[in-house]
Amino acid sequence: MDEAISQPQQVPLRTEQDWSARLFPNNEWILLIVIAVECLLFAFSGNNFATTGNAFEVTRLSVEIGLLALIMTPIIITGGIDLSVGSMMGLSAVVMGGLWRDAGLSMPVAIAITLVVGLLGGALNAAMITKLKAPPLIVTLGTFSLFRGIAEGLTRGIENYSGFSPSYLFFGQGYVGGVVPTQLFFFVPAILLFWWWLHRTTFGRSYYAIGFSQEGSRYAGIKVRRRLNFMYCMSGLLSSLAAVIYVAHLGQAKSDAGTGYELTAIAAVVLGGASIFGGRGTILGTILGLLAIVILQNGLRISGQPTELAGILTGVLLVTTILIDRLSRIGVSRITVSEEEFEVKNWQVGVLSGVILVAAFIVAASNWMLVRSIKEQGGSAPAAQSQNAATSTGKKNVIAMMPKAKGDPYFISCRKGAEEAAKELGAELLWDGPTDLDPAKQNEIVQAWITRGVDAIAVSVENKEGISTVLRKAREKGIKVITWDADSEKDARDFLINQATPQGIGETLTDEAARIMGSKGEFAIVTASLSAANQNEWIKFIKHRLAEKYPDMKLVAIQPSDGDRDKAFAETQNILKVYPNVKLVMGIAAPAVPGVAEAVKQSGRTDVKVTGLSLPNMCKPYVKEGIIDSFVLWNTGDLGYLTVYAANALSNGSFKPGETKIKAGRLNEIEVVGDEVRLGKPFIFNKGNIDNFDF
Repeated sequence: MDEAISQPQQVPLRTEQDWSARLFPNNEWILLIVIAVECLLFAFSGNNFATTGNAFEVTRLSVEIGLLALIMTPIIITGGIDLSVGSMMGLSAVVMGGLWRDAGLSMPVAIAITLVVGLLGGALNAAMITKLKAPPLIVTLGTFSLFRGIAEGLTRGIENYSGFSPSYLFFGQGYVGGVVPTQLFFFVPAILLFWWWLHRTTFGRSYYAIGFSQEGSRYAGIKVRRRLNFMYCMSGLLSSLAAVIYVAHLGQAKSDAGTGYELTAIAAVVLGGASIFGGRGTILGTILGLLAIVILQNGLRISGQPTELAGILTGVLLVTTILIDRLSRIGVSRITVSEEEFEVKNWQVGVLSGVILVAAFIVAASNWMLVRSIKEQGGSAPAAQSQNAATSTGKKNVIAMMPKAKGDPYFISCRKGAEEAAKELGAELLWDGPTDLDPAKQNEIVQAWITRGVDAIAVSVENKEGISTVLRKAREKGIKVITWDADSEKDARDFLINQATPQGIGETLTDEAARIMGSKGEFAIVTASLSAANQNEWIKFIKHRLAEKYPDMKLVAIQPSDGDRDKAFAETQNILKVYPNVKLVMGIAAPAVPGVAEAVKQSGRTDVKVTGLSLPNMCKPYVKEGIIDSFVLWNTGDLGYLTVYAANALSNGSFKPGETKIKAGRLNEIEVVGDEVRLGKPFIFNKGNIDNFDF
């Protein structure tokens, strides 16, 4: 008995695995398997995925979020969080743009001041967290709104800064030796510096102790406040640096820069094995987590899969990782290596491996379904029409078409016409785009299409300055580029598929408003976003028409709805309160008009009428009730149909610049004026004809 007490059972040390424990302390090797599986799948399912150019493109897409993830790693290791990094990017972007363009400062000076602004923003977070003892979550949630609000206030949400010098844009768009993206010369040194600082210095290692216990760290002589202050100041500084690179990459500075980047950065860190409870995490894990996310997004786009699938799979991996992290901590000592811990880690590996297999199955199944649907479309198309899309080798034209926002009913109706045309032509149609109005996401998707090597790209442009650079790159690669619904810079595309001229739309809307109002009184406009290029063109011609023909009419407000019906409803309620003499509210985005109509209906204001630009099915009930007097539009299905026909004709050479007509299937011949293919004049919908339309 005494011998048993004096000789406690020893847990055998796994010396043969010490090297792996040191190299992958949080089982980061699992992410290597995830990345390998992703690369293997997409190499087979995506054209040109397994190329040197695409590998470097993946690293380019990682840089801005990667800088945020690097500084987020020590923050999460301490048990903290910084939700303000994306908003600081937006503030830094507009500060730099304003200093350069409006204040007339040189770009190096503007960048230096911008970095100081980021440092001060980080210092504000640090002061409230360390001196006021406020929780990091609450503090940075507050500055998340504060920084973004200041950025929107400085620009009124509509100001874009563009026209930067080629020498500055080279830092975000250039290649060294024609292959290596310039951003890597910032990102790679940053990775090495953070790895050395966090893992090889006493100062950096102290963050792990703080994550285990701040009080214990203080008793151990660690100056906790000083280290936290330094960390959050660095967070602001890195956010500003990320903004500088982001603006150079996108070619524009706008208040919405970095929107949602904080969540992706946090996801990369947590996916890389960092504990949200503090005390654990590595730079290697963060970089692997980042690559797993970016490769997934890039591969799905190149494979022609919807962008939503990337969010689903990333969410599955992230949520599973968090749950495993929580469960693995139950009953496990932080210090003692026990058999129980070994069993939990085996279970963790098993679950993660299962998630990987599920993700692989989803990707493989979705690709199989895509191929099957294409074959069915190709087989059902008439043989003569299918030959229009084929090259001499029988290859189908691949036409990539992007809406501003996939969920907008306007673009959903356009897609039906696009799919009809693709089926007739025997072409392969890739339909993808952001789920909301995000010019940065448009750029990323276009870049993936360039890598894939599609035959034609058709884009409904959210911001012309932001997307023109990548469209020019597509043209340099020999890809035909057209814009539809909203235009880019003219030198960035071959043709514009114009549903109607901006002047025609603006004048038709104004004339309808004048007819309803008796050519006098106040009215307001609810648009999609204050930066939407096409709608701003319409507003410009509305103002011209007012000055030219209707001097007694006054436009009192222009409010954004962000393409959301509920926000249009809320904005209209505010308009009716602030401007009680308004006689008409004009919605110039498809979801805005029914939102405006519902607000007018609930207000009981029978003296206020609604008009605008929308879809028949969305407005039909309000038209019949007399709330919407009339609205204008074109046949959205025909717009999508014409876009695919034009893209196909350009890519196979059957239509060339200089021609004045283009053949477009059931639409017969369509007029071409200069570099515009014009669908026709706007159509006015009212109670007398709306039952004739169903879209």
